[in-house]
Amino acid sequence: MTENKSYFFCGIGGSGMLPLAMIVAARGAQVSGSDRSRDQGRSPDKFAWIEGQGIALVPQDGSGVAAGQTLVASAAVEDSVPDIAAANKLGLPRMTRADLNAALFNEAAQAVGVGGTSGKSTVTGMIGWILARVGHKPTVMNGAVMRNFASDETPFASALVGDAATYVSEVDESDGSIALYRPDVAVVTNISLDHKSLDELHMLFGDFVAKARIAVVNVDDPESRPLMSGENVMRFGFSPLAGMRGSDFEALPDGCRFTAHFNVTQCEVRLRMPGRHNASNALAAMAAARALGISIRESAAALADFTGLARRYEVLGQAGGVTMIDDFAHNPDKVAATLAAVAELPGRALLFFQPHGYGPLRQMGKELAASFAAGMRDGDKLFVCDPVYFGGTVDRSIGSEALVADIVAGGGDAVHLTTRANCGAAMLDEAKAGDRILILGARDDTLTEFGRELLAKLA
Repeated sequence: MTENKSYFFCGIGGSGMLPLAMIVAARGAQVSGSDRSRDQGRSPDKFAWIEGQGIALVPQDGSGVAAGQTLVASAAVEDSVPDIAAANKLGLPRMTRADLNAALFNEAAQAVGVGGTSGKSTVTGMIGWILARVGHKPTVMNGAVMRNFASDETPFASALVGDAATYVSEVDESDGSIALYRPDVAVVTNISLDHKSLDELHMLFGDFVAKARIAVVNVDDPESRPLMSGENVMRFGFSPLAGMRGSDFEALPDGCRFTAHFNVTQCEVRLRMPGRHNASNALAAMAAARALGISIRESAAALADFTGLARRYEVLGQAGGVTMIDDFAHNPDKVAATLAAVAELPGRALLFFQPHGYGPLRQMGKELAASFAAGMRDGDKLFVCDPVYFGGTVDRSIGSEALVADIVAGGGDAVHLTTRANCGAAMLDEAKAGDRILILGARDDTLTEFGRELLAKLA
């Protein structure tokens, strides 16, 4: 599919673009690209590493686009962007990230697609780790760095390059591209409001699971239940109706544990990740692995060593008795899951949230506010800066002040401070031993750096 081809990735540093570029490069394609973040001087370590992998990076000014290439770019990238304009002038073929990923995915004999509003990156990483631990050599396409596969040589391990015959990938419903995939095993973690209406989501996920040999669906999730009528469905969850069933969940200071049941077999599962939502993620991964012939005992043994994903409740460190946690929560479901994990253990939470755009605040601001207000405990405090904005023509009429007003009206203790620096200073003034500071948000690699800076100041 990719061998001896030449691809130019516009936005190569993106969470979905980078792993795909690594996969096609490893399969023999010539890969080059550009990224606005690189031009703006952000995340220099990441772009230096990409260049160290033999991928040529150029400014996003159209100069690197050449005849014979296929342009890979988000469908949302405007024609006025110089790379797009140059490609159009040359008449180059253009693919979205999903177009290219789906083409690779659909060629695999064992193609495992992981969809859902929340948890799909974690479940994708879990399935990849289980397969690797039992001796398979999967190719894994993820949207986050899988810490088990990361090393000094591969610090940005959001992809694992293995055999073409086994392909495990996140699939995205937000742009409708989930329709491109033909899974052997389809996983749906949950369904909730994010980028599309629930009616649209039910249709997209319904088509997705209908194509699969085995569909792994969350029986605990009310919005996923309409998908369960098919004869190919394996249910997972804590409900008695689940085929891959969990019971006896217990929160632990360093993670959690529960019992997994499948048919007459049961075993204890210990995770290094907190939260009942991660126990649910583990059940989804175990069900998908079982659909590929892997026993639940083998899966449980692998998951005991699963160290999670970057920015998924990732503990950055502790100083002065304060624990710093970095987390990807950015929509109502993810925020609810993260706050539920926080509430399982004692200690006050100081929360920082950077909305991942003005558009998402218009789409789901009310639901996001309700999730924060419902999940925060007495004593917890939220600091919200302005939404991330990297330029463009987006409508900025609804911002963080509206979100904070709705949270306060719902009973949450929240404040809007326009800049990230102001929020950070306020949290440091507030923090005391026993507190946990959580850095929440998406679409901005520098959030982790922000958390590390605050940790250093605490020390």
